[in-house]
Amino acid sequence: MPEGEKELRAAYQARQKAVWNLKLKPAWSPDGMEMVYKHEKEGGWEFLKVHLKDGKKGRVFDHQAVAKVLEASPDKLPIKALRYGSAGLEMQHKGEWKKLDGEKVPKQQETKSESQSSQQSPDGKWEVRIQDHNVILEPRKGGETRVLTSDGNSDHGYQGVLWAPDSSRFVVWKMKKGQRRMVKMVESSPADQLQPKLHSLRYDKPGDVIDTQAPYVFFTDSRPVLVPDYALLKDPFQVNKLAWRSDSQRLTYEYIERGFGKHYVLEADTEERKHRVLVREESATYIYVWGNGFRHDLNGGSEILWLSERDGWNHLYLLDGKTGGVKKQLTHGNYVVHKVVRVDEEAGEVILIAGGKESGQDPYYKHWYRVDLKTGQMLHLTPAEGTHSVEFSPDGKYYVDSVSEVHRAPRHVLRRAKDAAEVCVLAVCDLEALKQTGWREPQPFVAKDRDGKFDIWGSVEFPDDFDPSKKYPVIENIYAGPHDQHVPKRFRVWNGSTTDLAQRGFIVVRIDGKGTGKRCREFSHFCYKNIADAGFPDRIAWMRAVAKVVPQMDLERVGIYGGSAGGQNSTGALLFHGDFYKVAVSDCGCHDNRMDKIWWNEQWMDWPVGEHYAAQSNVTHAHKLKGKLLLTVGELDRNVDPASTMQVSNALMKAGVDHKLIVVPGGGHGAGEGLYPKWQRIDWFEKHLGSAE
Repeated sequence: MPEGEKELRAAYQARQKAVWNLKLKPAWSPDGMEMVYKHEKEGGWEFLKVHLKDGKKGRVFDHQAVAKVLEASPDKLPIKALRYGSAGLEMQHKGEWKKLDGEKVPKQQETKSESQSSQQSPDGKWEVRIQDHNVILEPRKGGETRVLTSDGNSDHGYQGVLWAPDSSRFVVWKMKKGQRRMVKMVESSPADQLQPKLHSLRYDKPGDVIDTQAPYVFFTDSRPVLVPDYALLKDPFQVNKLAWRSDSQRLTYEYIERGFGKHYVLEADTEERKHRVLVREESATYIYVWGNGFRHDLNGGSEILWLSERDGWNHLYLLDGKTGGVKKQLTHGNYVVHKVVRVDEEAGEVILIAGGKESGQDPYYKHWYRVDLKTGQMLHLTPAEGTHSVEFSPDGKYYVDSVSEVHRAPRHVLRRAKDAAEVCVLAVCDLEALKQTGWREPQPFVAKDRDGKFDIWGSVEFPDDFDPSKKYPVIENIYAGPHDQHVPKRFRVWNGSTTDLAQRGFIVVRIDGKGTGKRCREFSHFCYKNIADAGFPDRIAWMRAVAKVVPQMDLERVGIYGGSAGGQNSTGALLFHGDFYKVAVSDCGCHDNRMDKIWWNEQWMDWPVGEHYAAQSNVTHAHKLKGKLLLTVGELDRNVDPASTMQVSNALMKAGVDHKLIVVPGGGHGAGEGLYPKWQRIDWFEKHLGSAE
């Protein structure tokens, strides 16, 4: 182990020991009266209970008595967790659940309910078989077996069955196979044999012919099959989420267009034998269905909750379940709904997470709200500044609100759900002991983007031995994936590789530039067919602005590193902005978006695959590289085809451009974080950026 690694690990351990109550995991009593949790303090910890109504606290049990049972110190009981189980309050000790007297809790036998096969009708009169890729309907109590299709085959056949509630009809997918690309990888040094192994992986890439499916509705009487309206399913990327309405007449399903420009909820009226678009979401750029999308049918489908960016911000809408029209926009304003956590139809409300609603705060901070479905009235559940995590009691009447910032320690509060009132403070993380270790808090900064329009948020991490009289080389840890924002917002004592490099004498920054997620449509969709931009002009403008406040940042010596999409970005920094960035380390990069997985790249770069894919490829621009580049890749990367890194290295070689390549035998995605490549990265920066001056 490198001596420097020993030093980093020792510093990490010292920091971990110097803080308490970073996290709090509650266990709620079945009667809804109490909550128990582990409370850390100087010299150990204790287990406390709190009365939910008045916030009165006390120890859960006699620590001395339990210590005798466990043969341990009463201030450091080796209990990993508490829960309410069949034996009452139970503790997890040495990997087993036990009563507080040390008696092992018997494992409960898993009860398997007799679930009805999806191929058998709800009334038990019919059964569907898929045989040789075709549909066969059999009466279960005598009668004639009916072969409903004969056109199915291994390339275009029927599969899956979903019965209507009244057993009068059912829907089956008809699946058409695509090309089903297989990526092959060689494991050079397997542990169980001398000779290499060849691995194959199903891996669809942008532009590939993919599997498609469409719903066919069959009837138990003599009516003919209801076929899909393929005009509504043109160029599908995905068709899924079949659901019958309670009337057994209407069927809904969802359609996502190839290239992600359309997302529909479709409805089939199986009596009228018509398909139609019920909810229509369309975009000239893309719809981020899996990240910004949400659908929940209310009251048997008479209303639909729907997340949409149609007004430029991701907001929650209440739609008419019969017409698809908007009945009410439940959230609105210059902020973004991140996620709908829970829908309570009986109470007529939803719990959601949003960012940017609280003026003056970092727009990426996660705040929780309760929204009334009738009025749209919002109750702010997490009033303190910072980013929050919340855990509700089983009955939803109380919750633990944990809040922190990258430079402010966590605070855990018990709150009442009906009005968000604070019941009591459960625990606070004190940083005084951490500061005694030499820890310097990271600093969040905000500056304007390249055009002076949007706020760009980031953070700076300093070496523990930071000397204001010196100039420090700067390293950016980049990940510009459009699917999210990536600058840490919650408190941590060690931010992984960022802190590793800061401890080695660098000022390390992280930035969310234009084209990343969790902002308005204009900000986030800047990545559309433009993923190589990666917000670099915003990042450079941000660093220059911060350097005016932190003059110790030496912007003549700037490095950059990242993995996966960050690997693509960090190499792109030297290709497109080599006048600013001087050194890069790129791990497992998707250097050419035609080489990477289909769903991620067609989401941002669209379909069909056009000239813009090649125009933004690192391979295409390899000859432009300035500065010092280290590439790392795992030979068995199943996330990003390792050939992508090999191809950019090949292009650099052909162009006669000096660089370094490390292939990790047996390594998977993120192999660059292994001990050897990690220290090669540190050495690379130290060699080419130098130290503080």
